[in-house]
Amino acid sequence: MTTSNSAVFDAFAEHVSSGKVRHWRAYGFEFPYGRRDGPFVWDVEERHRLINCHVNGGCYNLGHRNPELIKALVDATGSLDAGNHHLPSMARAKLARRLADTSPQGGMSRVVFGSSGGEAIDVALKAARRFTGRRKIVSIELAYHGHTGLALGCGADSYIDYFNSSAEDNIRVPFNDLPALKAALDSTVAAVIVETVPATLGMPIPAPRYLAGIKAACERNGSLYIADEVQTGLGRTGRFWGVDHFGFVPDLLVTAKGLGGGLYPITATLMTEDVFANFDENPFAHVSTMGGAEIGCPVAERVIEISSDPAFLGHVTQLAHRFAEGFEELRARHPDRLVEVRQLGLFMGLKFNHPQGGYIAMKSAVREGVLGWRAGNDLSVMQFLPPLIIDLDLADEILERLDRACAGFARAAEELGVTL
Repeated sequence: MTTSNSAVFDAFAEHVSSGKVRHWRAYGFEFPYGRRDGPFVWDVEERHRLINCHVNGGCYNLGHRNPELIKALVDATGSLDAGNHHLPSMARAKLARRLADTSPQGGMSRVVFGSSGGEAIDVALKAARRFTGRRKIVSIELAYHGHTGLALGCGADSYIDYFNSSAEDNIRVPFNDLPALKAALDSTVAAVIVETVPATLGMPIPAPRYLAGIKAACERNGSLYIADEVQTGLGRTGRFWGVDHFGFVPDLLVTAKGLGGGLYPITATLMTEDVFANFDENPFAHVSTMGGAEIGCPVAERVIEISSDPAFLGHVTQLAHRFAEGFEELRARHPDRLVEVRQLGLFMGLKFNHPQGGYIAMKSAVREGVLGWRAGNDLSVMQFLPPLIIDLDLADEILERLDRACAGFARAAEELGVTL
């Protein structure tokens, strides 16, 4: 039976989210995912195809329905299910060993599994509070770490206030302002949590000594450093972890999204042996029924094998150079539109010359067959995360399409009712 785009939206509105349906219809983006393959997604009616350069923040780093990952999942169904989270499991043990081996400088030997990024952030925050005996958490203004209970408090007030939640134990400081961060540290601060590149904030790139400076300040203060690598990990930046560019080992590191290859929800909180000691002391203090479900572990193992291969990371770096060159050419051709490119490997943000420029550019890019995404807390920026498996020819095609999108910027603004 053939289903229309409109029928999908109507059904979704009835029982899932009428608000999202109203939003995207008003935006002019009635595009429910239908067929998907590698870097491409089609609408349900298969009238439109997009090159997915949003990849849900990294879920599809290795493309949609990657055949190698599908094989790992299908093979796992021959003998595994979710397992019992209370009991030892070889599938979890193997994945944890793989994560420990690839951790920054091999310095994080312990792993706690989860099923969502927010849950994994909550684990890190709980671990930091237990280890230090302190409650305060320092985070970045307008950052985003998830919508679960503790993670929510580290994000923007707009998320917290809407649900009448509390952020009384959280301190926010501006990104790239090391003096402000140091001033916030005192004997009550358990940890500092930082996305290596804050995506929702508009993807500003950390200053050369900023992140290492935070780690050093934490050590002096007896606080822990939590690296949120939910989006910047797993090869996205040309190194396996984003923090690998900056030469230090965090106390805790969170990975999610792409770890399950877009096929199975699985996340992990990595930590040093010292921080993990409290989980050994009381092994049932934290449990997660579906955390590290056994059937997803082989998928995550294969993701790590692919993404940590030196040849694969070299390809990511080659693509990053191609996009850097191409975006400089676009800036030269459209100086009144594209004003800044923020880039660490293939983690990129395109800043436009209007407060809603990323929101406008997203619409114009979709018309040209490319899906980017507006940065939620800086709408002047369009997040741009192409799949890591594309070739140079497709990179060039994407750049050509974005050139046309920049040329069509004014038309998209008019359609959205935005005055330039």
